[in-house]
Amino acid sequence: MLRCLLISIAGLSLSAAAGAPGRAPVLVELFTSEGCSSCPPADRLLEQLDGQAIVLSEHVDYWDRLGWRDPYSSHANTQRQQAYARAFGTQGPYTPQLVIDGAVEFVGNDARRASEEFARARGREKVDVRVTRTAEGVLVEAAPSAHGAEVMLAIAKDNGASQVAAGENAGHRLHHVAMLESLRKIGSVKKGAGFRQTVEVPANAERVIAFLQDSGMGKVYGVGILGR
Repeated sequence: MLRCLLISIAGLSLSAAAGAPGRAPVLVELFTSEGCSSCPPADRLLEQLDGQAIVLSEHVDYWDRLGWRDPYSSHANTQRQQAYARAFGTQGPYTPQLVIDGAVEFVGNDARRASEEFARARGREKVDVRVTRTAEGVLVEAAPSAHGAEVMLAIAKDNGASQVAAGENAGHRLHHVAMLESLRKIGSVKKGAGFRQTVEVPANAERVIAFLQDSGMGKVYGVGILGR
């Protein structure tokens, strides 16, 4: 069942993250759509978190048939969200939805909950993940992990905007950050082992993010971003 939920973020702030020096190693994923009228507040919330956490805006495609085709939507994003729904035991995918470190999910425009969960995530011990550019692409390195995990590589656009002409957001200009373009597994780590691998990426890749995630859409143990 398609759900589109609205919770006001008026008057709320992300004070727990204020003044943080650089991005905290916390992965914040937003499942969103330009066809959903409850999503623009969540998009703005993700933009507030950008620079404090490492964020990904994952536009799903199941809203595309309801009046407006989101130019950033992808069926792969829908499949990732469906996998999270199975892992979390929820009734199914919905928008907007925030997932923090693969450990907790909630309605994506709930700023108070986002602030609380982000503060908790910042306090957890993380594996150091580094992404650096090389002549061959990018070098992904991870310190030894206490958990076995899959090593994932995401490529995203820095930002973008749309003038929506139809659907629930008709007449509105919407702005986004960190729109996911591709996501793939580049390897895995065993418990107690580290990781080091050079990976080819497009020369025009704007954001390159690597993270360690428990198989089966589990917890994220570490995340790093190139040059940001």
